[in-house]
Amino acid sequence: MLQIQHICKEYKTGKFTQKALDDVSLKLRENEFVAILGPSGSGKTTLLNIIGGLDRYDSGDLVINGISTKKYKDRDWDSYRNHTIGFVFQSYNLIPHQSVLANVELALTISGIGKAERRERAKAALEEVGLGEQLHKKPNQMSGGQMQRVAIARALVNDPDILLADEPTGALDSDTSIQVMELLKKVAKDRLVVMV
Repeated sequence: MLQIQHICKEYKTGKFTQKALDDVSLKLRENEFVAILGPSGSGKTTLLNIIGGLDRYDSGDLVINGISTKKYKDRDWDSYRNHTIGFVFQSYNLIPHQSVLANVELALTISGIGKAERRERAKAALEEVGLGEQLHKKPNQMSGGQMQRVAIARALVNDPDILLADEPTGALDSDTSIQVMELLKKVAKDRLVVMV
């Protein structure tokens, strides 16, 4: 499904060059839960951002379903992100003045889905993560674990092939972290989940 072939990525600041990724190769399959581990500053989030099309690699190749991304244009990356990738961030990235239902619907609005279908799909995604009774709450009325489940529902609502999770339990207590990990394992039964 996804091949990372000899990926290199550097960041330059003035005269200083920081190698974030140096000749990284990896093959990822459908229905797999992959955890990428390493110390802070080792390039884990950079790799996740390259897989998700948020950042570009300097050399090497990202091959998606047998197709090289070397010649991808911005519109190709946009389509890939909108139709193939779901993102879960440590900081949740929820809109505070919107209900959790509206937060999940937002991902579908960007994809051009009509209002009635958006509402139904967002409700179904929230039910899938155990928040079907919390649709009209605002993020500040929820616990950290609940907000992370909203973020997971938002990432899943477009039915992506790949779910990318950047430290999804970093801001949670141990018990809630276990619940979120169990949810991600369940999600990995029918899609690729990559977590750092």
